[in-house]
Amino acid sequence: MTIFFRRIGRGALIGIEIAILSALVLATRCANYQDVFVAGNVYFADADCYARMTRVRMCAKNPGLVVRHHNFENFPQGTTPHTTAPLDYLILALAIALKPFTAHGIDLAGALISPMFALLGGWFLWWWARRMKFRYRWVMLSLYAISPILVHGTELGRPDHQSLLLLLVTIAICAEWSLRSEPAPGWSTLSGIAWGLAIWVSAYEPLVLLVLVLVIGLLQDRQSLFAKSRRTGWISFALIIAVAVLIERRIPSMSIFSSNGIFNNWARTIGELARVSPLNPIWFRWAGYMIAVAPLLIWLAVRKRNGSGLGQRTPLLIIILLVASYFLTIWQARWAYFFVSIFAITLPSLLDPIKSRTSVWIAFVISIFPILRDWDARLWPNEMEYARRIDQRNESVQLRDLALNLQSPEMRPFLAPWWLSPSIVYWSGQPAIVGSSHESLPGIADSARFFLAEDWRTAREILENHKVIWVIAYDFERVAQNSSAILGFALPRHVLCFVLDRTPAQVPRFLVFSVQNGVGKLYRTALGR
Repeated sequence: MTIFFRRIGRGALIGIEIAILSALVLATRCANYQDVFVAGNVYFADADCYARMTRVRMCAKNPGLVVRHHNFENFPQGTTPHTTAPLDYLILALAIALKPFTAHGIDLAGALISPMFALLGGWFLWWWARRMKFRYRWVMLSLYAISPILVHGTELGRPDHQSLLLLLVTIAICAEWSLRSEPAPGWSTLSGIAWGLAIWVSAYEPLVLLVLVLVIGLLQDRQSLFAKSRRTGWISFALIIAVAVLIERRIPSMSIFSSNGIFNNWARTIGELARVSPLNPIWFRWAGYMIAVAPLLIWLAVRKRNGSGLGQRTPLLIIILLVASYFLTIWQARWAYFFVSIFAITLPSLLDPIKSRTSVWIAFVISIFPILRDWDARLWPNEMEYARRIDQRNESVQLRDLALNLQSPEMRPFLAPWWLSPSIVYWSGQPAIVGSSHESLPGIADSARFFLAEDWRTAREILENHKVIWVIAYDFERVAQNSSAILGFALPRHVLCFVLDRTPAQVPRFLVFSVQNGVGKLYRTALGR
């Protein structure tokens, strides 16, 4: 009987732990629900999310389709995107599962997919940490659940490949850690599958991290890297990569490393490509004050590697991945997702030498004050921030209403500011001459030249070259500043975007005013005039 009740108690404790973790993960990821579900519709977090959801709609209409070319952006040439099929069909599978419960299955699936990945990641980390017998595993789980940068990558209404990458890379790194303490075919297979799927989703961050893993393995112990216990992992990895090549039938684009002027100007407007100074306080909002003492803990880990305890619990591989991802985040902010994830995974073993649980938990609670302040500002915003959110929601609703005027069984391409175009494509079903990705830079540059044109002939030529039927005018100040930044020259005096936005009666004859609302104006082209 004692054993029976002990098992019941252990099962109840496991259920309580999973329930608490799940509630915390979902509560943080869904804190933005008021910005996603507005007036009975779903609004996604950014432009790239709408491009992804356009791909999902295409797959829903043509089951089995692998989208290798985007004809809905950079029209009429289109683009060859860096996005791949796995996330498209995961969202579509969720939409099919939701179909009996809602008439908007695809939209709802797009909104829910990233929080679901975050939940799966939390469950995996809970299971893995228990198996590793980490004393301070809830430090890791708590940081994973509340870190603003991890929440941002997996939040509600953000169907972006980064959320799937976070899940796969986290699993892969944990499997690599376990392989160094428990060489077994199971961990090897899990590692190979996770790395293979991650590289299929995006041959950038996962590929860089895997190369680091291989280089460190070769330098440390070449034989263990190709040991018998790892064969199943390499076979699984090779099979997945082979399947990916057969399905995608294209080589991953390396255009993100382009160095031309337009790309560099565009990159400066993209937050995830920005550099993050080591002195920027945002590090504390991402990972708490504990990041400040991490160098000392890492130094102790390296110093005691040949000793007991910490040296055996923190493989050098994990320490190097942590340090490498930190410097990569300094270079590009998009690496912050992976740095904070690895930091959270590493924390329990870095704190292991401290025997006093009370001391560790007091220090951890104090360290997350910057994170809690960030959540305080997010959940209870000041009047200015609250007004900005209301304006943003209203603008999204009005932009959708404006886009619905473009719906037609015929193909009628439109020109709009590049950051608005993917959402208009999704709502209207019409192709845009621009997109939000680096593959759309030719169209982005042409749209900037159009909005900054002082010569009507130049503007008309751009419309004719792209076969534009509709032009959407938006707040001229933002359009002018962004277009000027993209092209890299000073703002001209009399620009077309000002005329379109403020003086529609003075627009050129080849543009005919059609309709307007609070967010913008819609013009139809009359290029025969």
